[in-house]
Amino acid sequence: MTNDTTRRALLAAALAAGTAGLARSEAAALLDTFAPLSGDAWDAADRSLSETVESPHGDASVRVDDRGVPHVEADDEAAAYFAVGYLQAFHRLFSMDLQRRVMRGRLSEVVGAATVESDEFNVAMGFTAAAEATWDLVSETAAGPLIEAYAAGVNAAMEAETLPIEFELLGYEPAPWTPVDTLLMEKQISWTLTGSFAGLRRALVADRLGEERAAELFPRRMDHDAPILDGDEERLGGAGRRERRRTGWRDRAAANRTEPIDPELTDWLSGFESPTGVGSNSWVVAGEHTASGTPTVAYDPHLSLTVPPLWYEQRVETPERSVRGATFPGVPFVIAGASDRATWSFTNVGADVLDCYRYEVDEAGERYRYEGEWREFETETREIPVDGGEDRTLEVRRTVHGPFIEREGRHVGVAWTGHSATRTTLAIDELGRADGFDDALAAIRKFDLPTQNLVYADADGRTMYYATGQLPIRRIDGEVVAGDRVFDGSAGEGEWEGFEPFGRSSWTGFVPFEEKPHAIDPDVLSTANQHVTDDPTHYVGVDYAPPYRGARIAERLDAAVAGGDPIDPAFHRELQRDVRDGRADQLVPDLVAAVEEEGAENASGSAASERIREAVATLDAWDRRMAADSRGALLFDRWLDRFRELVFEPAFDDVDLGEAYYPNDWVLATLPPDDPLFADRSREEAMTAALSAALDEIDEAGWATYGDRNTTAAIAHPLGGEAPFLNYETLPADGSPATVMNYRFDDAVGSSWRMVVRPGEDATAVIPGGNSGDYFSEHYDDQLRAWLANDQKPMSLAPDGEGGETVSFRGESS
Repeated sequence: MTNDTTRRALLAAALAAGTAGLARSEAAALLDTFAPLSGDAWDAADRSLSETVESPHGDASVRVDDRGVPHVEADDEAAAYFAVGYLQAFHRLFSMDLQRRVMRGRLSEVVGAATVESDEFNVAMGFTAAAEATWDLVSETAAGPLIEAYAAGVNAAMEAETLPIEFELLGYEPAPWTPVDTLLMEKQISWTLTGSFAGLRRALVADRLGEERAAELFPRRMDHDAPILDGDEERLGGAGRRERRRTGWRDRAAANRTEPIDPELTDWLSGFESPTGVGSNSWVVAGEHTASGTPTVAYDPHLSLTVPPLWYEQRVETPERSVRGATFPGVPFVIAGASDRATWSFTNVGADVLDCYRYEVDEAGERYRYEGEWREFETETREIPVDGGEDRTLEVRRTVHGPFIEREGRHVGVAWTGHSATRTTLAIDELGRADGFDDALAAIRKFDLPTQNLVYADADGRTMYYATGQLPIRRIDGEVVAGDRVFDGSAGEGEWEGFEPFGRSSWTGFVPFEEKPHAIDPDVLSTANQHVTDDPTHYVGVDYAPPYRGARIAERLDAAVAGGDPIDPAFHRELQRDVRDGRADQLVPDLVAAVEEEGAENASGSAASERIREAVATLDAWDRRMAADSRGALLFDRWLDRFRELVFEPAFDDVDLGEAYYPNDWVLATLPPDDPLFADRSREEAMTAALSAALDEIDEAGWATYGDRNTTAAIAHPLGGEAPFLNYETLPADGSPATVMNYRFDDAVGSSWRMVVRPGEDATAVIPGGNSGDYFSEHYDDQLRAWLANDQKPMSLAPDGEGGETVSFRGESS
């Protein structure tokens, strides 16, 4: 570790100066020039895997194929996962270390004071303690020794191989990897998908706008006919729809008004949630409708798009498993992929698994009231190292429910299912070894967090959907209530029976596995983060995606099945490329009519009016596809942003709520013309004014088509601002937040992995960039253009192509 900030600043400035878009050879020359400053940076430009590695776990062989995907084969599971750890560390060590630093609250130790608030939040939330509790559980299972072997492989690579260039740019060396770090990655993934303070925001909105108005603008369930389940699926314990047990949570929850937590604390906490719009697509078609007679699963998770990508592709072959697919660096097991007999995928449910609590605290701030008694906080003092600045001291406090988050005299208690020991790593390990449907079903019983829509198919023709993860049941005075509110922690409201923060939970007060939404052997089923069912037995949540992607996928699948022609994998890959935007279908006809009506009233023929008429003519003729080469897509994209602002900004500004609180686009599109938001300016006038503002923006920026704005420039390396050559090239991109081919330029979110699998047969996949995080590797960005076109490569059970690096891992007896 070095605190030589001057040296690091000089090196970063030198690398940043004029290096954007340099060829790798030019970047290497630049590094050579600054070798006296950068120490080992030049060595990072010529990294290559060792051909032979000693392994304490026995022999394994590796071949890295022509797309940078490692194929690991071993007779012993531990030997295989030692090799996996070694390979992930070689290809993605900086990503791994960066994520664990974020979750441990140790980012400021290497980047300085700019990230202190992030560190304070992550330390206060206790993610490391939750990972330690999880490792304590997992270490006692068959997965424990494999994770230990994986960690040993990571550390062996740190010792034997040249570190990636990012470590020299920041001037530090990574600490050894531990099994707890791997379980910390489980917590990081889970937080990304379920860590939501929406309950705090809902309470604030209801307080500012009124309960009735908030319910109109933020409905618990959007009124559409495209849920995941329609109620006729075969369920565990019998066919058909079971009669719903009347819990009554809907009516009582609506009547429970919640006082908001301080708005500044609410906004601060909201800054540590997932990027807006994180979601995914998945669908399954049973064998009776496919060309091969085998079920087919298609999948693309929508997560943050980064350099290198979030996912890492690998294949592992042992006597116990034959599995290939994608995992997150730092996690040994394939998370989404295929075995030689089955395939599985996960999309986010949108379940509510985080609750917030208010407490009565004594004047000294040392105790909190709970069920009529004063209790001492559990406290721990933690140091947050700050490179180039003064280290911070943070007193971490907890209640019976979990972390107690404090900031500038304000506080809130938090309960999150991820704070307990969770078994998700065991479920993922067992899915990779499952020998058929029953094994897979047994495995997903252990999938505690994140709450996910599992879609599964196997070579026996079985298919399955299951909403996985632990779903809390809350009660107030014995009555079941929803969780989208702030609870009175001092009164013991909304507590989760069987939940032990930072320990092992029994989960006794949670929704039983058999009662979670599911479907056994569905013919055709798709998920796109919309609400699971119109009439759930239990409260699941309220934070669902608008139905645009889900409705479009279901429409096309239904049409394909009704057509009677067998569906082949090419159809699924083409559907993954679908860029029809349902928002345009709702809004463009009304926009055209609004402009035509205004034109009939105002026949001035001014240049401004002519410009708007030309734009409307383009939109009217537009095919509603968010294609990079489309002028209509550009006009709609910029118009929609301006229309959203004009509709929501005045009313929300009046109550001091920013754009992060605006309702979603489904609500915007379905607002009636007589809604109070149109009291000062009619819906038609707002639409026309928004188009004029959009054209001003387009003209000023000099854009001609959608791809001029919607580009891969949003996909950035964490150090890309200081060393721009680490970023990918800028290319035009198709897709929008509402299209099946999902791309969200403003949030750098999109399809982070795509695959199409016929279990037991062929599989294809593509990653947004490259499988290697080594800038000087040919596999750093070799799939970027293929990803943009969804030109998937084989995801095979054997290495693709000829040549490639090979590594021999040799045990002590070899």
